[in-house]
Amino acid sequence: MKEWIDQDHCTGDGLCEEIAPAVFFGMDDGLFYVKESAEKFGEEKLFDGEANPAGAEGMARIPDGMEEAVIEAAEECPGECIFIEV
Repeated sequence: MKEWIDQDHCTGDGLCEEIAPAVFFGMDDGLFYVKESAEKFGEEKLFDGEANPAGAEGMARIPDGMEEAVIEAAEECPGECIFIEV
């Protein structure tokens, strides 16, 4: 499974990071992004030294065992901006 955030709809509430901090993080622009770390996957995709780029280009794999948390984050997101692909 993979996920990405549509930053055009991100409200910056940070619920995603509260629910799944291993997957989501906020940046100085007030928006949230997905991360794909070398620790989990053997490679690191970086954007401005932080994480994947915005939108579908920033798609990241969901770490094993985090699927339910990511689904919950997508369901709870007030901006409905978290997308999951199988």
